[in-house]
This record gives sequence, structure tokens and C-alpha cells, in this order.
Amino acid sequence: MKRLRWTERRFNFDYPPGMFPFLVERLRGTAPRIADLAAGLDDTLLTRQLNGRWSIQEHIGHLIDLEELHDGRIDDYLNGAPVLRAADMENKKTYAARHNEQDLAGLLSTFKKVRSHFISRLEKLDPERSALHPRLQQPMRVVDLAYFVAEHNDWHLTLMREESLRQ
Repeated sequence: MKRLRWTERRFNFDYPPGMFPFLVERLRGTAPRIADLAAGLDDTLLTRQLNGRWSIQEHIGHLIDLEELHDGRIDDYLNGAPVLRAADMENKKTYAARHNEQDLAGLLSTFKKVRSHFISRLEKLDPERSALHPRLQQPMRVVDLAYFVAEHNDWHLTLMREESLRQ
């Protein structure tokens, strides 16, 4: 089966605002899920890059790197920006960060910290507040942002799981 690339995904942002708490709970669960997935894996497996793909640690680091974007998008909502800031689709920050040279415990701790910060800010917003997503060219409400980030987390968790099973 050919796996769908993240940029090939299409989104229907039609969740009712009442789904917001459930989506936030998915976001809360990402850090423990990553820790569970990585538990017991040795450094060689955690940092292995096959066929130009990111290692498990690089996926974790990428999710850390993106928290700055998510936090910035909260600022965009708060400032009434008509268009949310764009992601760096070349992932320059992740490639420059050298996440494979860091220890797993530090990455897990950092992700937990930055994700908690994002959630604490996210929960204070009106789930129906909206702005245009620059790549998708469609309105994205706060509830949709929560869904989008949760889906992106799961996409990377799936890739990490696949990598962990290639032993």
C-alpha cells in the first residue's frame, strides 16, 4: 500500500465546536504516546535513517519544532490576523536541529513542556474563531487547528511506529 503524504491530505473542517475538548484531549495524549512508543528502543534504532527518511528522534524533534508554529498561530488568532502564518514546508528548522545528537529523555521532556504550553493557550480561545490557512486556502477555526495538529501528530506517530517495527 502506498502511504499518503501529509501534503496530499485534504481536510474538511466541519467538526462542531463541541468537539473541541475531545480534540484537545487527543493533543494532551501525544506526549505519553510518543514516550510509550520510544520506551525500550535502543539509540541505534531511535536515530536510524533509512532511505532518506527521518529517524524516530527526528520525528519527535520535528513535532517540537512545530510547536513554535502552533503557538504563533494562536497569536494570529488573538491578533485578528486574516491569514494564519505559513509553515516552513522545507522543514529547515528540523534539518538544522540535529535531533539525533540529542538524548531521547531531553526530547521527550521538551515536547511535553512545549505541548503543555500550547494546550494552555489553546484552551483559552473561542473554538469558533477563524482565519485562513495559507497552504490549504480554506478557513481554519480554532477547533479545526486542534484537529489539524492532532492529525499531524498521528501521521508522525504512525511513521515512528513503522520505523520501530523495522528491526
